[in-house]
Amino acid sequence: MEFIDLPQMISACGTLRLPGSKSISNRVLLLAALAEGETEVRDLLASDDTARMLEALRSLGIAVTGLGEGAWRIRGCGGNIPVRQAELFLGNAGTAFRPLTAALALAGGDYVLKGVARMHERPIGDLVDGLRQLGADVGYLEKEGYPPLRLKPAQIRAGNVVRVRGDVSSQFLTGLLMALPLAGARTTVEVVGELISKPYIEITLATMARFGVRVERQGWQSFTVPEGARYVSPGSLYVEGDASSASYFLALGAIGGGPVRVEGVGRDSIQGDVRFAEALAEMGAVIRMGPNWIEARAPAEGLTGITLDCNHIPDAAMTLATTALFARGVTRLENIASWRVKETDRIAAMAKELGKLGVTVNAGPDFLEVQPPSPERPLRPQAIDTYDDHRMAMSFSLAAFGTPLRIHDPGCTAKTFPDYFERFSEVTRPAPVIAIDGPTASGKGTVSARVAAALGFHYLDSGALYRLTALAARKAGVAWSDERALAEVAAGLEAEFRDGRVFLAGEEVGEAIRSEEMADGASQVAALPAVRAALLFRQRAFHRAPGLVGDGRDMGSVVFPKATLKVFLTASAEVRAERRYQQLRQAGQPADLATILAELQARDA
Repeated sequence: MEFIDLPQMISACGTLRLPGSKSISNRVLLLAALAEGETEVRDLLASDDTARMLEALRSLGIAVTGLGEGAWRIRGCGGNIPVRQAELFLGNAGTAFRPLTAALALAGGDYVLKGVARMHERPIGDLVDGLRQLGADVGYLEKEGYPPLRLKPAQIRAGNVVRVRGDVSSQFLTGLLMALPLAGARTTVEVVGELISKPYIEITLATMARFGVRVERQGWQSFTVPEGARYVSPGSLYVEGDASSASYFLALGAIGGGPVRVEGVGRDSIQGDVRFAEALAEMGAVIRMGPNWIEARAPAEGLTGITLDCNHIPDAAMTLATTALFARGVTRLENIASWRVKETDRIAAMAKELGKLGVTVNAGPDFLEVQPPSPERPLRPQAIDTYDDHRMAMSFSLAAFGTPLRIHDPGCTAKTFPDYFERFSEVTRPAPVIAIDGPTASGKGTVSARVAAALGFHYLDSGALYRLTALAARKAGVAWSDERALAEVAAGLEAEFRDGRVFLAGEEVGEAIRSEEMADGASQVAALPAVRAALLFRQRAFHRAPGLVGDGRDMGSVVFPKATLKVFLTASAEVRAERRYQQLRQAGQPADLATILAELQARDA
């Protein structure tokens, strides 16, 4: 599995331009395809979701031309889809699957819509029920209420009232509203129950208006598409920066000092997630905002936990769950039931991964409550699973301000923010690390320990980790040849170096690991790839604030390739042999200088 290791961060500051909004991008692409005339779209998000929509439009016969640098030309079909029979694969792109289902159901063709396994677990029954009220012929190919779907030509009965539930996903209402101009008659959609994610409906209505269709509304309960409504290209338009993506960087500013400024969204944005800044302000963050930018910095007294109804920022609210790790008091996020039908069950996933870090989490059907860590129980270095969910990966990057982390499958951010971790590194500063490498007995251990003590940094004796793994395996009854079991021992190794002493699971073991037996064991376990892979993260977990001095082979090339300072310390084989000889003599162990010299020369070779 691919991963990215994040050291503990100590500050965040900078300015960045946001990628285009996923929600706006796919709405614009579909409406441009359905409109009369050509539309030039600028600043379109380059992501998996938009790629799935563009592929689908091409399969449907829509002329789509890339102009470079996020610009595309779409030749609209005026509501008449050219290809009347097709099978579309839409991955896990809900912003493509739901609206396309509605549009194609009313377009009168024969279509099959499929996605990845997770998409087939995301409910779509409420949208299908609404389409069937209009006379659409929509069938389930596998499980009732879920994709994949088969759409067949049907006689559409527009001009009446369609009722759709609003408490599962706002994408159902969005899909219906965007498709209704294809029906040709005045039609009203009534929302049953409370409508969640209201800001996304605002995006839908604003985008439809850009293409000439103005929806009449009665609050959040009734929406009417007028008779004769048709989409007409506005000629060209720009896609706003993604306000949900802005949340991670604004939170970085609030946690890491700041200021961090995001450009592309601001006071004039049509996206509801810009209100994430209000939530940060409620936690105490210092927020500034302009028409097209937002800036956040940390408050002098630190952040404070809040209780928040998150209906207005359902996606950005995930960022608050990890921001809560750095606030005083409990943070409770309410009205987030929609998390359970997203790319993964986000409430369950968030609770599980936060729990790995050692914090107390309470979760329910529509809430999540996070108790921050205490000085006595700080965050633990952990590998975070992301469940093929871009927002899990990006949200948990914030936890690196409390502990080193490994993020599994970082490539899942391609759904909305392909270069997220590159941009993350541009505005964050990790704790410094000094890597001291060199051949055996060159004195790198002595020098490293003294430098760490002088600077007040943490100290890592990487060579000792292999000896500690051998010792821990011996204590657990694991053979030094059992690669899988040894890798598990290495992954859970509780090692600590302090005051010149070495501890394993709280027990001082400095003498025990220096024996010839453990030296032999270290050589055996170090030759096993799975053990080396497991110990790589254990070594990187030492990269904590205020800084680290790392001693050992590959420190500056493999373990910490971006080290602040790299030192290679060396001496002749004869000098090193004499040094090792004296060390063994002082420890009361038998030693032969000629043998030691021969072994060092062989090891160097």
